[in-house]
Amino acid sequence: MRKYIVLTILFVLPLVVYLFFASGINHFAQLPVLTKSVENISDYSNETFKNKITILGFFGSNLQDKHGDALNLNQKIYKRFYQFTDFQFLMIQPKGTDSLVMDLKNDLKSGTDTDLINWKFVSLENDQLKSVFNSLETDISLDSNNGTPYVFIVDRDVNLRGRDDEDGIKYGYDSRSVADINNNMLDDVKVILAEYRMALKKNNRFKDSSE
Repeated sequence: MRKYIVLTILFVLPLVVYLFFASGINHFAQLPVLTKSVENISDYSNETFKNKITILGFFGSNLQDKHGDALNLNQKIYKRFYQFTDFQFLMIQPKGTDSLVMDLKNDLKSGTDTDLINWKFVSLENDQLKSVFNSLETDISLDSNNGTPYVFIVDRDVNLRGRDDEDGIKYGYDSRSVADINNNMLDDVKVILAEYRMALKKNNRFKDSSE
């Protein structure tokens, strides 16, 4: 009898746990859409949000003060997911910050052995930058340098994603805070990437069945 109990624990219990989590993934693995139809960066540049999962930031004209924020994001988020297809970091900068962008890129390169090809920077006129930012429709404001420490998740359909639960609406993630990145942003990026993978599998099954 003891033998059968041990076998049940070893083989049946893991299966039950797997089925429990598998059945709940569709309910859990959804990151709410907070703002639909964010203004696409392609209106002003050669980059795009469309068909990309984008970590969007506005570091401002005082970029020299944001190296710590960028390194936090690089270590905790970018290094883990940069090889994922169509995943990108895109920072919108005010015009005239090109030399500061190069300094930051060099700092990022010295602190990592990963490919930084998907760390992208776009320089815009102030009114264009503000137009994209305002289209996010958040409770966060740009500072006097046209920047913010908060970064945002924009999905492949150019919608802003975040949290809307008992703790309130969370539009962005504080790049100054390792706790916010680890406890909130990391989980939410995992969720949206898992959501994307599930959509790809579903589409592939549909294509296979229709052929």
